Amino acid sequence: MISFQNVSKVYNNKSVALEEINLDIKQNEFVSIVGKNGAGKSTLIKLLIGEEKPSKGRLFFGSYEVNKLKMGELPAYRRQIGIVFQDFRLLPTKTAYENIAFALELDGKSQSEIDEFVPQILDMVGLSEHAFNFPHELSGGEKQRVAIARALIHRPVLLVADEPTGNLDPLNSAEIIKLLSKINELGTTVMLVTHNKEIVNNLHKRVVSMDNGRIIRDEEDGRYILA
Repeated sequence: MISFQNVSKVYNNKSVALEEINLDIKQNEFVSIVGKNGAGKSTLIKLLIGEEKPSKGRLFFGSYEVNKLKMGELPAYRRQIGIVFQDFRLLPTKTAYENIAFALELDGKSQSEIDEFVPQILDMVGLSEHAFNFPHELSGGEKQRVAIARALIHRPVLLVADEPTGNLDPLNSAEIIKLLSKINELGTTVMLVTHNKEIVNNLHKRVVSMDNGRIIRDEEDGRYILA
């Protein structure tokens, strides 16, 4: 499904962000990408979503050769990928329902489609009772659930969760990881980018460890071991 083939990324200041990355991720996998700040995790994501292009190598996502995509082809490509960030990025003046509906409106969906789909996705993430709460009325865990719901609106084949528990307490963190696991079980590939050793070690899923722009460890049922 995803294949990084000898991918390197060097920025204009000669800073090497990624060096000779070879990484394959299969459909329906749950993979944790771990490493210290500056390890190359964020650059990996930027290349995957087409925000940056590799300096060397090839990157495939399904039928797409990502490094060859033109600007006009990126919107359709990016609908294949849902992204969740640490800081939620919700619109503060819109309710949970409206945050999700707004993303569908931007995608040109009809009101009948919105009215059908938004309740379904809110139910899936366990927020039906909070549909009409504004972000400031939600806990951190609830905000992240809205963000996850919004990331799933295009029914992506891949969900990238970039430090999704970074602003959450342990209880809410565990609930978010449980939700990501449920989404994975329903058929969506999940790429979890995190610093949280406890979460990774409790998952018993594949762990790809990065350091200084390289993959230094790739293990099934792995653990987060500091380099």
